Amino acid sequence: MDVRPLTSKPDLTRYAWLSIGAAIATIGLKSGAFLLTGSVGLLSDAAESIVNLVAAIVALIALRVAAQPFDEKHHFGHSKAEYFSAAIEGIMIFLAAAFILWTAVERFLNPAPLENVGIGLGISVLASAINGIVAVVLMRVGRAHRSITLVADGKHLMTDVWTSAGVVVGVLLVAVTGWLQLDPIIAFLVGCNIIWTGWHLIAQSVDGLMDRALNPDEHERLVAILDQFESDRIKFHAVQTRVAGQTRFISMHVLLPGPWTIQQGHDLVEEVENRLLAEFEHAQIFTHMEPLEDPRSYEDALPGLAPKNGADRLPTTLLGADDEDD
Repeated sequence: MDVRPLTSKPDLTRYAWLSIGAAIATIGLKSGAFLLTGSVGLLSDAAESIVNLVAAIVALIALRVAAQPFDEKHHFGHSKAEYFSAAIEGIMIFLAAAFILWTAVERFLNPAPLENVGIGLGISVLASAINGIVAVVLMRVGRAHRSITLVADGKHLMTDVWTSAGVVVGVLLVAVTGWLQLDPIIAFLVGCNIIWTGWHLIAQSVDGLMDRALNPDEHERLVAILDQFESDRIKFHAVQTRVAGQTRFISMHVLLPGPWTIQQGHDLVEEVENRLLAEFEHAQIFTHMEPLEDPRSYEDALPGLAPKNGADRLPTTLLGADDEDD
């Protein structure tokens, strides 16, 4: 069996520090806005920023752990640490939502007038602008490097932006209409929206920990590459994939003519692996050569894989890859 090792990964921790800085700044700004206005909606907004700070710290730790190379106790590296980070962030979002909902109900039953609305809202808008810029940066970098931690943190911050927008609209309406109960109603709706975000993050984390296969787009790219090499003398089967954070693991058996020398087989496998690594950054490739003519070579093919023209080959649909991508 030939195993191609993992390539080095970029350092993404500086983006976690960016998120930490943004969280600290927005906590100060939104807390000041609440103290000026007395709005429970702005209080709920400030509470979510505290969650953002803790989540950013967790993300920093997860990114540091995930970047560590494989060792004697972790032969496949530490990439799955990112899924734990996203799960923790999802749980913390639930806690923040519970606080927001409780505060909203209490203020609905005991309404209080708002003060200094203009200044308070101006401060809240500034905090939202900071979160919005950082969220876009985190999501772009996270998707480029396939980091679920940065994507989750970016989505959380973007949720905060929409939360703040709803709160601002609610406070403005309270100032215009004088209906004090509208402020806690907006806060309650914000809490419900946060719960949905937390649930989605937890679902993504569980899915990643279950060794999900490549998504449909990546699967098609893998099929296209192997099809370029396949012929009457070269076949592929037992193709399996899984994703762990930034890393893609690809395993396959390569069926070659029995009379080929070891050097011929090795050269072909090296060419296949190099092509796959050029397409899938930070991938680890596992290949196993087998003689094409030996019936035993076909006994370990994955069940349900359809042959083409009577010969065992990579099917149109990889095992698990036809599921919809979340």
